Amino acid sequence: MEDDLDCGDCLERLYAYLDRELAPKESSAVRTHLDECVGCEDNFAVEERFLKLVRDCCTEDVAPNELRNRIVTRLRTEGGAPR
Repeated sequence: MEDDLDCGDCLERLYAYLDRELAPKESSAVRTHLDECVGCEDNFAVEERFLKLVRDCCTEDVAPNELRNRIVTRLRTEGGAPR
């Protein structure tokens, strides 16, 4: 892979970069492009905030342990068979 990415290449890899799924060399190329390109850095900042908001929202609504335990117990006793 080339070290120099154009905007399209960078944006194509943006979610994988945010999720830390890129190989080190590819991740470095994306970071270098983001450091040099204001437009892509703006897109990165928006997507990063969006993912943080989604993660924050999804972790706040956790079922109480008592409810989770009752559901697990019921699933085990019913064997997960559909009705």
